Amino acid sequence: MLIKIRRKHDVTENDTTGELVYRRRRDFIRASTAVAAGALIPGLMIPGNSNASIDFSAVVKSKYSVKQKKTSYEAITTYNNFYELGNGKKDPKINADRLKTSPWSITVEGKCNKPGQYHLEDFVSPYQLEERVYPLRCVEAWSMVIPWVGVELGNILKSIEPMSSAKYVEFHSIDDPENLPGQSRRVLDWPYKEGLRIDEAMHPLAILAVGLYGKELPNQNGAPIRLVVPWKYGFKSIKSIVKIRFTEHQPSTAWNTSAPNEYGFYSNVNPTVPHPRWSQKRERRIGEFFKRDTLPFNGFADEVSHLYRGMDLTKNY
Repeated sequence: MLIKIRRKHDVTENDTTGELVYRRRRDFIRASTAVAAGALIPGLMIPGNSNASIDFSAVVKSKYSVKQKKTSYEAITTYNNFYELGNGKKDPKINADRLKTSPWSITVEGKCNKPGQYHLEDFVSPYQLEERVYPLRCVEAWSMVIPWVGVELGNILKSIEPMSSAKYVEFHSIDDPENLPGQSRRVLDWPYKEGLRIDEAMHPLAILAVGLYGKELPNQNGAPIRLVVPWKYGFKSIKSIVKIRFTEHQPSTAWNTSAPNEYGFYSNVNPTVPHPRWSQKRERRIGEFFKRDTLPFNGFADEVSHLYRGMDLTKNY
């Protein structure tokens, strides 16, 4: 069990907006044909005509949240990196309607006991939605504090039952070049791919987010479901996930494949390891004038540093 330790960069609760505490209400009813199909083939769901709406009135505050001043909703939703929707910071907001998020299904494959195609709600409705207030540190040396709404990734992965031979989890983002303007340019090898070691993915801090600020996740922020790994640089938190694959070997990832000398597989926030073109010692918090020091593992060293015991983090960056 993790013990919440007050961090140097935590501030008082008065600096945050009021917490979302509601009573869980689950009233989702599946169509009888989907129930029958699910009973015949565990984990396999028949895609429907639309995704069931997510009930955000049942969100509770997580014990893992940091107590820092939250970045404004406007800044979080207008200053984005989402290259599928364009290379500029404003492009994702401008092109947000090009991303079609309903219906949405997620394919699960590889070394697991319950592969198949899952509805978005299969990853949400069985679990308690939580508000997780996490700092997000971009590799470009800027940061935000975002009140995500989501569920623990580890709980979902356990329900899919990874095999003992599964050492890594690979994620794929949407691939839709006909509608997503950024994918018409070969900035990266589409679709966007990311990966975690299985013990990283199972850590309680890692979540799949479906909302922020108590609302549905905006398209420009990775709707309808995205990964959030708060101790790693933001590009590891892949957006608009359509596939999860369990593998025995370390998967290739988008930025590591594109520029391996600049972006490592692990990409843990490490102020002592500079990017080849800039220092990572300090960061610009969006909405603030002065820069601040960057903390190891983005302030979560007490919780996650044991995952990398014995590793040389200057080489395994």
